[in-house]
Amino acid sequence: MSAAEFLPLALFVLVSTITPGGATTLATASGAHHGYRRSVPLIAGIAVGLGSMAASAAAGLGGVILAMPSLQLGMKFVGTCYLLWLAWKMALSGAPHLNATVSKPTSFIGAAWLVWHNPKGWAMALGAAASFAAIATAPWHLGAILGIFFAVGAVLSLSLWCLAGLLLARLLKTHTQWRVLNLMLGLLLAASIVPMWFE
Repeated sequence: MSAAEFLPLALFVLVSTITPGGATTLATASGAHHGYRRSVPLIAGIAVGLGSMAASAAAGLGGVILAMPSLQLGMKFVGTCYLLWLAWKMALSGAPHLNATVSKPTSFIGAAWLVWHNPKGWAMALGAAASFAAIATAPWHLGAILGIFFAVGAVLSLSLWCLAGLLLARLLKTHTQWRVLNLMLGLLLAASIVPMWFE
């Protein structure tokens, strides 16, 4: 296989992972509040979650999930509750180190769990598996390729968003500016739930 065969997949992954949404909002907020180093578990959890989701979709699990409406509804509900809780915490937080509720960044497990409870993510992963099936000779091979591409793409994209949050944090000087930023990030995270229910 030539590198040219992987270019469309790389572009698809880049657009899918860098587009603003729940994960990018969490990465931006984590960068602003905790810095890049303390945000690595969040980034790694989302990357592993997304990579394993893409690999599982290639192996057929995504099709099973999307074929069961009651399971999708349950996943949407659980994912929505968790995201709303995170959005609430984010919106009410203050400047870094001023509020104990934000002193601990989202964990690796929490981030991976969040990704796996997103039916929209499963639909995207299944779409990628269907669209790029021709680049592999077997489902396990396709799963490995998609898993690696999505995991690496998520690390790169979320790192950029996290660093943007860190840069933004350096520009904020007052408690009021932090309140406005946190409220905006909380609202953006809550708004990222809407497409999950209306697609």
